[in-house]
Amino acid sequence: MVTKFSDTQNVDIFKDEREGRLREVGNQAVWSLSSCKPGFGVDQLTDESNDTYWQSDGPQPHTVSVQFRRKTTVKDICLYADYKADESYTPNRLSIRAGNHFNDLCDVEQVELCEPSGWVCIPLKDAQNKPLRTFMIQIAVLSNHQNGRDTHIRRIKIRSPVYYGEVPYTNSSSSALKNLMYTVR
Repeated sequence: MVTKFSDTQNVDIFKDEREGRLREVGNQAVWSLSSCKPGFGVDQLTDESNDTYWQSDGPQPHTVSVQFRRKTTVKDICLYADYKADESYTPNRLSIRAGNHFNDLCDVEQVELCEPSGWVCIPLKDAQNKPLRTFMIQIAVLSNHQNGRDTHIRRIKIRSPVYYGEVPYTNSSSSALKNLMYTVR
């Protein structure tokens, strides 16, 4: 099934991070790209600027591979794309793949972007409709707008739910719950 994003979501994607329900886990992984122009690689893709970007430099599909040292729970992948600035370099069809390593990756989501301008958050679920647990995520750009060859992605965030031991985080003001959460850490 292909999920279509015809309009960039006008939501504050950082709200759950600020409130402590999600955390960015991309910094715990090793990132690799199928190709890149010099000066337009992983550092630009993972910096905190929407003005820099990864630019591929080779045949499609273009891939971003993110490999974790241990099995990691992933709730969603958020990417920033800007059709107005990048036009034919803007991704149109994406495949999100997951697995233990490069040789067993399977599609977990197919996404179609329609002239995105901002953040797009792609929820990832396993067969039991729970957040995905995986060693590796791969984002494959299958096609670009206007049949463009190379691609631009300005930022990618990989986010995981925050848990305190077996107790999921709740935004409660109860001091007993807060004390429990701090002691479980």
